[in-house]
Amino acid sequence: MAAPNNLCRSPARHDCVVVSVDYRLSPEHRFPGSLNDGYAALVWMAENAAQLGIDANNIGLMGDSAGAGIAAALALLARDRKGPQLAFQNLMFPMLDDRTVVETERNPVTGEFIWTRENNAFGWRALLGCEPGGVDVSPYAAPARADDLAGLPPTWIGVGTLDLFLDEDMAYAQRLIRAGVEVELNVWPGAYHGFNSDPQASIAQRARETRQNWLARFNS
Repeated sequence: MAAPNNLCRSPARHDCVVVSVDYRLSPEHRFPGSLNDGYAALVWMAENAAQLGIDANNIGLMGDSAGAGIAAALALLARDRKGPQLAFQNLMFPMLDDRTVVETERNPVTGEFIWTRENNAFGWRALLGCEPGGVDVSPYAAPARADDLAGLPPTWIGVGTLDLFLDEDMAYAQRLIRAGVEVELNVWPGAYHGFNSDPQASIAQRARETRQNWLARFNS
């Protein structure tokens, strides 16, 4: 559900083809390297749908954290270039807004665990090659910067209440809703960034199940 290296079929939950993109990483490769790689893979997937045995009209994007931010940016780029039509975007605690680095009214309960404000500042500098929060940051680097969110595919967003990205993710979900996009937002109490990877925690298990149930809507 995103696009080329490591093509495989998933026998566990969904009858689908998953394509994982080995995109270029920052800081060695700054924006728009990763985005361009993702778009090239998406186009490749759509153009080769018959050979891959997939429905070109049922391709979606999925990612976690920075990868989810790239997925959100890719959805914007595909819309604006009139590229492959997307069926959905599935975003787990997406990294969407560089301005979180410079905000003055900080949420007092977020950003203390795993992905801190210091980590976030470094991450955005690595991607942008400049200080975050400036006026010229592209919405294809920071999707929250996009003026118009209309025409994006149905969207699922999940985030925890202790995650640094909580406020930017909730704001993005609200803007999507106001733009007429179908949105499901799940906010997990007491959950930190990356919580869903815990194999034992019940809240992580519930989050993974909720996410998979949403994806099942497109498994046809």
